[in-house]
Amino acid sequence: MHVFHPLHIDGRGLTATVAEEAHIRQMIEQVLFTNPGERVNRPDFGSGVMQLVFAPNSPELAAATESLIQAALQQWLSNVMRVEEVQVESEDAVLRISVHYTVLYRETRQVATFERSL
Repeated sequence: MHVFHPLHIDGRGLTATVAEEAHIRQMIEQVLFTNPGERVNRPDFGSGVMQLVFAPNSPELAAATESLIQAALQQWLSNVMRVEEVQVESEDAVLRISVHYTVLYRETRQVATFERSL
C-alpha cells in the first residue's frame, strides 16, 4: 500500500492510496520540487532545482541542473529506481523536467515529465 501524495482522504473515508508506478512518480516530484532545508527532520532532502530557475538561462545551467537532479534522485530513490537520463528545458516562464528511469523491482523503463510555471 502506498499513500497518495499529497495526503488526503478518499471517497470511503480512508487514507487515499495509489499504485506503485504512480507512487514512484510522486516521490520523484517530491525530490525535484523540495528545497533543501524545507523538511525539519531531513534538512538535506530535495534537489534545490527551484532555486536555479531565476539564474540566467544557458546551456551550462541546463547541464548543471540535469546533474543536480540526477544526483538528488540517485541519493534519495536509488532503492526503487535507476535514473537513466534527465532532460531540463526552460521555455519562457515554464520549467520542464523529464526523467527517464527504470523501476528496479520490475526492470521496466518509465518516463515522468513535470512542468512548473515560474
